[in-house]
Amino acid sequence: MWIFTESGFISAVDNGMEPGKLAVRARDKKSLEMLAELADTKIVSFRGTDYPYRVHVTREELASFLVAHVETMDYGNFKNRVYDSRGSKFAKACGNVWEAMLDVTDDEAVDARF
Repeated sequence: MWIFTESGFISAVDNGMEPGKLAVRARDKKSLEMLAELADTKIVSFRGTDYPYRVHVTREELASFLVAHVETMDYGNFKNRVYDSRGSKFAKACGNVWEAMLDVTDDEAVDARF
């Protein structure tokens, strides 16, 4: 699962080794800091992988992280918030994802927009 929040971008998958645990990965350490603090765990780094930073958390801990983001959401535009919280480099990357996802917009929605 890919998750974009105002604190970063993470990828969550089944741990595969510890029942009930997820491996939550990120390309930058900052994206995992809030989750690691909430789960009271350390961020581990791996060289030579597409996601060099990881934490291992329970499903409940990841859910609490997501709930915290939802409960504190006070913005009307995600791209603007990400620019404020993570800076222009991260905001530009998010904008690129947003633009790429235009390719999967339903034809009916495109017709209705224009």
